[in-house]
Amino acid sequence: MVNPFKITEPTVISFSGGRTSAYMLWRVLQENDGMPDEAIVCFANTGKEEEATLEFVRDCEKNWGVEIHWLEYQNAEPAFKRVTFETASRNGEPFEEIIKRRKMLPNTRARFCTAELKVRTVKRYLKSLDWAEWDNMIGIRADEHRRAIKMSADDKSECPVMPLHQAGIKKSDVLQFWQSHSFDLGLPIINGETIGGNCDLCFLKSLPKIVTLVSQKPERATWWAKQEEWAQTQTSGDGNRFRNDRPRYADIHKFVDRQGDMFENSIECFCGD
Repeated sequence: MVNPFKITEPTVISFSGGRTSAYMLWRVLQENDGMPDEAIVCFANTGKEEEATLEFVRDCEKNWGVEIHWLEYQNAEPAFKRVTFETASRNGEPFEEIIKRRKMLPNTRARFCTAELKVRTVKRYLKSLDWAEWDNMIGIRADEHRRAIKMSADDKSECPVMPLHQAGIKKSDVLQFWQSHSFDLGLPIINGETIGGNCDLCFLKSLPKIVTLVSQKPERATWWAKQEEWAQTQTSGDGNRFRNDRPRYADIHKFVDRQGDMFENSIECFCGD
């Protein structure tokens, strides 16, 4: 059986800053006796990750002795920039730049945030290094079959590789690894999920998760509410709200202040953990 973690072709290891993709990186390092010359690790920062996520990426770098290429979107050419833990945006600056450029908000119908801030930002960076074709290694587990199918769509410049899915690695395996590791992501696991991962109040997270996160830290809602307020002056329809099927972030904030909890069916976020 071919070892799915072995790398012999140009490969970008997409590191989301979560436990699953970090575990994938660790397995790559173990199975290849370090980082292969053909591979590069990229972390695309949106500016809306929790500080604990940024600290976790830094800890992986330091503890495992691996270079992680920190990237951010910017409107100015070449539409990306290299940053570090110290210089990484922490107030949503890259995210706000693409919103201002598009003059609308991303939403469930037009999810350009992931495409621009992560996927295309990494592609532009790799092309600046004269990469023409590459495999894209992503942290999709064996218990995420629907996501695996979604991510297997053909792409002109990259081929998705999902070693965790191939190796039968499930969420329980990942969590067990971090329980015994020397360091861990400093975000709590609630009902088996790290609800604070990816962008803090991502509009694809379920309403109960958003309410919980705002209840824990009310100031999380400020940036999102500000973007919706601005978008009201720019466009109408889907483009002036992150979600049309539930309250605005400002209203969620007010509701939490008054009542503290509400419930809704979950909508999966595909950003990866």
